[in-house]
Amino acid sequence: MKIDHAALGPNATQRGAAWLAQAGLRPTRQRLSLAALLVGDGHDRHVTAESLFAAAQEGGERVSLATVYNTLRAFCDAGLMQEVTVDGTRSYFDTRIEDHPHFFWEDSGELVDAPADELEIARLPEPPEGAGIARVDVVIRLRRR
Repeated sequence: MKIDHAALGPNATQRGAAWLAQAGLRPTRQRLSLAALLVGDGHDRHVTAESLFAAAQEGGERVSLATVYNTLRAFCDAGLMQEVTVDGTRSYFDTRIEDHPHFFWEDSGELVDAPADELEIARLPEPPEGAGIARVDVVIRLRRR
């Protein structure tokens, strides 16, 4: 995740604070800083904990990787983000929370939104007895030719 810190501008912190407030999260210094990086320019982001940590470090924020993980988890639990698991070892956190598919570029490890209006799922299998489908994640893996 490459963030142009200069392009965030003075409203980034205000946007981040409003984002936290909509979920009722306490605006700690570290949450505000990470929220400003995630939504401060008004664009949706797909980040890993490591890429957000690097962006925070680049911006001069003193935050540990463990705090970034915990904060991302809190943002997900509050409904501000969703976690997209690409494989058993890699998770991305997405600020766009409505259901939508993703493209995953295998060579670069980049996760991007795919056009939801082009996806058709005709039928899902019945869940086991006593279970209900919570959500369906669609990750389309891409290789460059």
